[in-house]
Amino acid sequence: MTKEERKQLAYDNFKKGYNCCQSVVLAYADVLPLDKEILEKVTLGFGAGFGRTRNLCGAVSAFGFVTGLLHDKEDTVADDKTDVYKQITELDEKFKALNGTDICRELLKNVKNLTAGYVPDVRDEEYYKVRPCAKFVIDSAGLIYDHLSERGIIK
Repeated sequence: MTKEERKQLAYDNFKKGYNCCQSVVLAYADVLPLDKEILEKVTLGFGAGFGRTRNLCGAVSAFGFVTGLLHDKEDTVADDKTDVYKQITELDEKFKALNGTDICRELLKNVKNLTAGYVPDVRDEEYYKVRPCAKFVIDSAGLIYDHLSERGIIK
């Protein structure tokens, strides 16, 4: 699958109603060691800035899932963390270079009438018109593609 196809799949996932993290992670389900149903479940709480708290962007959270699941085991737990943290930091810096921040509430600062609380907004055409989230999903899917390509995990 090409980079553009992965980005399109992430976008399509988002338009189907998946949260930002799910949308990105599921675009890579074919190369991850868990089945799609499990991936849907483990990423369910990572949308809207972690459970709709508007903290770390869900599309950025996807970096942790993908890099962690594709990580080759190191000699020690500390080495494992160092390697994965390095990968996530590199991806996060690239995301911030594109978007200025990785914090959901800051990414959505220009969205008028942004609702609070834990109940997700209805996904209708108006939602998609005013939310920049699809861009962040596409950006993250593309960054992951480049990262995995550079590491020889996908071609």
